[in-house]
Amino acid sequence: MAMKTTSTRDQIIGLLKRKKEMTVSSIANQLDITEMAVRRHLNTLERDDVVHTTLQRQAMGRPTNMYRLSPCGQEMFPRAYDALAIDILRIIQEEDGMMKVKEIIDKRKDKMRTVYEKRMFMKSFEERIYELEKIQNENGYMAEVERMDDGTYLFKEFNCPVAEVAREFSVICNAELELFKELIQTENVKCDSCMTTGQDNHCYYKITQ
Repeated sequence: MAMKTTSTRDQIIGLLKRKKEMTVSSIANQLDITEMAVRRHLNTLERDDVVHTTLQRQAMGRPTNMYRLSPCGQEMFPRAYDALAIDILRIIQEEDGMMKVKEIIDKRKDKMRTVYEKRMFMKSFEERIYELEKIQNENGYMAEVERMDDGTYLFKEFNCPVAEVAREFSVICNAELELFKELIQTENVKCDSCMTTGQDNHCYYKITQ
């Protein structure tokens, strides 16, 4: 059985994770490859926002470029945010009941509304919907809006960053629906499909004025 080989790109990312920051020459020495090859990979990683570079001045000689993982690069390594959030909410539910969980999720929703309602100020109904699309895309939801001939807006989200948590605690989905209503300023927002049920690959809202 052949052993899986690690790509040079992955080796560089792994080194930067362990060493925090490195120069081109130190990476080349560690991997026993040319500095030219290292620069080529680093240029690609920097373009993809996996690596950031800073110029470090030396006591003598020219400044040196130091490379480190960006926040996006750090996120490439395993995380257990979902499991942590689920465990915390389970403990709260066991200790204080489901109403306490709902209270916490609602407080989070209210905090988000306070942040985002400023972006809705002086906007028309349609502009608020498209501003919500921007907000959700900024948060990783892959949102799309389609305006139908009858004036209905179809609001779709093809990704849910909190899907694993929401599968167990549907109050998260309920809070999102309420947040949409509050930001768009209409009660006429209906969730026709939710990816947490496993039946669709997207969440699907119908919005009317």
